Amino acid sequence: MKMSESFLSRYHVNEVPLPLKPLLYLYGYGIAALSFLYFALVHATSRIEIYGREQTEPDRNSVFCLWHTNICLYFSVFLKIRNHAWLQHPSWYIKTSHVLLKYLGVRKIILGSSGHSGKEAADRLVDYLKNGYSTVILPDGPNGPPLHLKKGVLHISLQSGIPIIPVRFKAIPHLVVPNWDYRKWPLPFSCITVRFGNAIHVSKSNFASVENKLSELLG
Repeated sequence: MKMSESFLSRYHVNEVPLPLKPLLYLYGYGIAALSFLYFALVHATSRIEIYGREQTEPDRNSVFCLWHTNICLYFSVFLKIRNHAWLQHPSWYIKTSHVLLKYLGVRKIILGSSGHSGKEAADRLVDYLKNGYSTVILPDGPNGPPLHLKKGVLHISLQSGIPIIPVRFKAIPHLVVPNWDYRKWPLPFSCITVRFGNAIHVSKSNFASVENKLSELLG
């Protein structure tokens, strides 16, 4: 297990040796393109119901929050993401996610996570939020444990002054991939339900109570 983790984290995506870069781009762009086509197929064939859509009005920016297990459901519903900046793990094997987010319209990708200049990356995200961007944060990522809220999303909301919008998903039918996050993959001709919760404004006085409440609201 340690050898596998060491191999996966060996290279930063921007530090892959030149001889390996063609393989990196083939891997990153190829899988991202196939993933995008799959999500587009699911989107085109599925019945999608969205509740609380007023929370996504274009004249407001938000910190959208969902569990890691639901990320493929998010991509299947929202094929066009506008004016977003996202944090991303910087290791080479996440290149597919970096490219996919570009296909979906994410304007700024900030490389950094726990143990990989995470504090500096979070500070940059806060600056983007203050300048009108929105973001999506998976508070149990990048490596779990699943459905366990980490406080980063709360600190980012507090420092930026931008509220958190909890997002819940349900898909019938779907497949569950047996990895750490039990990721849910919707199937074509699914019924996907999305529920946006009310905006949560984080302050120093309500920080602890929001931490407990948010996990419940995410389902």
